[in-house]
Amino acid sequence: MPKREKRRFVAGAICPKCQELDTISLYFENNVEKLECVACGYSEAQTDEKVEAVTRENESVIGIFKPH
Repeated sequence: MPKREKRRFVAGAICPKCQELDTISLYFENNVEKLECVACGYSEAQTDEKVEAVTRENESVIGIFKPH
């Protein structure tokens, strides 16, 4: 039996493809964060380059937790 990934929905998120509200879910697959719209199937992967490109202005970050 394959292991099911835990998904969490992002409240207030709008799908960039179908523009539906509250249909975006986040999950990890092979240690890569992915999002998927449950309405239209749109999906996107969060690559390391995208993570590093996010600026954290006006935040006090002590550290970023990366589970193994």
